[in-house]
Amino acid sequence: MTYNPFVYGAPRLYQGEKAMDIFFQFEKKPVRFSDPLFIIECYDERSFSESFRRIESALKDGFYIAGFFSYEAGYSFEKRLNVKGKSEFPLIYLGVYKDYSKFKPALSGNKQKNCVENLKLSISFEDYSKNIRAIRDYIAQGEVYQITYCLKMYFDFSGDPFSLYSELLKEQPVPYPAYIDTGKYRILSCSPEMFLKKEKERICAKPMKGTWFRGNNWVSDKLEKIRFRQDEKNRAENVMIADLLRNDLGRTASGIRAPKLFEVDGYKTLYQMTSTVTGNVEKDIDLYKLFASIFPSGSVTGAPKIRAMEIIKELEREERRIYTGAIGYITPDKNLFFNVPIRTILINERKAEMGIGGGIVWDSTPEGEWKEGLLKARFLTKFSSSNASFS
Repeated sequence: MTYNPFVYGAPRLYQGEKAMDIFFQFEKKPVRFSDPLFIIECYDERSFSESFRRIESALKDGFYIAGFFSYEAGYSFEKRLNVKGKSEFPLIYLGVYKDYSKFKPALSGNKQKNCVENLKLSISFEDYSKNIRAIRDYIAQGEVYQITYCLKMYFDFSGDPFSLYSELLKEQPVPYPAYIDTGKYRILSCSPEMFLKKEKERICAKPMKGTWFRGNNWVSDKLEKIRFRQDEKNRAENVMIADLLRNDLGRTASGIRAPKLFEVDGYKTLYQMTSTVTGNVEKDIDLYKLFASIFPSGSVTGAPKIRAMEIIKELEREERRIYTGAIGYITPDKNLFFNVPIRTILINERKAEMGIGGGIVWDSTPEGEWKEGLLKARFLTKFSSSNASFS
């Protein structure tokens, strides 16, 4: 199999240089993709559908696809949301690979100390509160039932990004971590959430919605887990998003089921609630059709999804970029596995950012949601030598 520029268009080729190195450790099965034949990249809606045609062509020729979709890629699937103009950050960035390799992850040999400094949030608590109240107004008017509202944490980073990724993962193990080095960007995804997994005709999504503090000793921790599982607000949020995912998957899949609801997973600093939604799809399903039906995950938008995304675009100050998009890979037989990049850091030279979000419903309070957001960020902030500007 050889690269044919007349089939694939004119992508940028990287002859021998390190272009896109990716490590996946999904479900404790580490694999590595390196030395791509070329990159499929998209920065505006004009080349969006063409990018999917190139993905399909590469898969048909027996190649693997690995990389990411940014959250903003979701706008291009819906005419009401479509954004004109070129994005600075790629909407789609995927390497095309001959194969992958299995590897045992290890810390980088770089002995330079990792420093996380000058933490600050993209919004003040006062402005955050105004936006929470605006979302509650939309809910009161019956326009939406829930909005996943996000802000950004910015900081300066010095050191070795892969070493930081390894440290963070060791401190708080998660089931769907990934590390991407594009040459320009380093993406450190310590994600606890699965977006989509397809094996032959079987497809599965595991939306995550619901967060709870852990107890400070064995007894209180067990009690907090029980309280969390029985908490009406978190259960209502979780089932609402599970229903949204069932509807989204139902656009392309049959036999939709939700075999597991309200599962509670424990992490070092918090508990999270997930549900499982499954279905059956054509083994060779058109990938544009599949992603258009379900991307981005309803767990990071709210419900109903399209109106929620419109409100998100109105209220959030900056693009989410990699945060709440999708990171993963696709095999030549169209098996695929993607996470939802939450707890995910984007580094560009010394500048870094991480999104923080939460589901806002009618009985949400600014104080409670703010506190929950800082809890989610604790896995990173505890590495900082300086205090974040949280007010």
